[in-house]
Amino acid sequence: MHVAIIGAGIVGVSTAVWLQRGGHTVTLIDREGPAAGASYGNAGVLAAGSVVPVPVPGLLPKIPRLLLDRNQPLFLRWRYLPRLFPFLLPYLLNGRKSRVESIASALAGLLHDSADQHLALAAGTPAERYVRKGDYLFGYADRHAFEADGAAWALREKHGFAFEELGENRLAAYDPALAGRFGFAVRCPDHGLITDPGAYVAALVRHVESEGGTLLLTDVQRVNDDATIETADGEIRADQAVIAAGIWSGSLVGDLGLRIPMETERGYHVEFLNPSVCLRSPVMVVSGKFVLSPMENRLRCAGLVEFGGLDAAPSAAPVDLIRRQVKALFPELTYDRTEIWMGHRPSTTDSLPVIGAVSRNGRVHAGFGHQHIGLTAGPRTGRWLSATVTGKALNENLTAFSPDRFR
Repeated sequence: MHVAIIGAGIVGVSTAVWLQRGGHTVTLIDREGPAAGASYGNAGVLAAGSVVPVPVPGLLPKIPRLLLDRNQPLFLRWRYLPRLFPFLLPYLLNGRKSRVESIASALAGLLHDSADQHLALAAGTPAERYVRKGDYLFGYADRHAFEADGAAWALREKHGFAFEELGENRLAAYDPALAGRFGFAVRCPDHGLITDPGAYVAALVRHVESEGGTLLLTDVQRVNDDATIETADGEIRADQAVIAAGIWSGSLVGDLGLRIPMETERGYHVEFLNPSVCLRSPVMVVSGKFVLSPMENRLRCAGLVEFGGLDAAPSAAPVDLIRRQVKALFPELTYDRTEIWMGHRPSTTDSLPVIGAVSRNGRVHAGFGHQHIGLTAGPRTGRWLSATVTGKALNENLTAFSPDRFR
């Protein structure tokens, strides 16, 4: 069959690759091109253990300090608060203990073998060179800070994610570049890194094209339940359609009568090109909620959360915070120049993506709303979507991700 896929990020291209391997014809549609959004600017970590959502028990009382302290990793454009509030209340209510445990269970099924999923997706394509299996570190000021995070680590352990505690001396032996930077760390094996996310997704798209797929650069205006797609350059008819356009997917499924409560968590990165510091593995700086990722010829520092909508320009404060914290960790760091990026993470009120059919007749499907785990979860989401599109049975239960939970 012919499947039209809206969105040329990691979810869209993963779906395209798996459909092609099943013998189907695909058309990728994107208004800007491959990896133009969050698939480009993320931290690159294949974070299999990222099963703990942002809203957790005890978060609510901390929010005033998080918003008012310039050294905290949460930012809000106050003028946006009235528009944000209808999303924010149910989002925070999903931080109850029972809900967090349920969300973590669903995410574990989606993420547990993410590095292997990427290797399988990229096998035999030029994108293989960007996939690296390895460790993921969490850096803490001291053991006390780690113990304060105990509930999150207990939840990861419950779902089978192994980790190793590293004191200051063992951390220095693991990676001399981190000697004296953290008082305590946790090493998570069986994770991975994409060494250049933008180039990786672009290479996968080129592979899709080389296998007979089409990439169209145009603006999608509407998706109809018969899989007809109305674009700025005319109509596209397909047997099936997939909406995988990140935060912009909400309005498209809205035309099909489905309202998804979703907001953008604006994320930032600062890249240091040709840095003097080279890390063995990516590191989550827990106090700052950003990741230090050793990428090709650069150190990418990505993360934070800002609520401010789609239209506002990037803010200076998140970038300044990343710069200050990197300088505090690596005062000796030298580099040629920096590059700044801001993008939009599509987040639902329950921190779970939307995966499955969104039209009543089953001809239009969706894969979006992955918040902080889009790159990690992209290949498995693409596998699941290729199966649901073609009517193949799945061993996994996708009820937790069903679009029908919002009907």
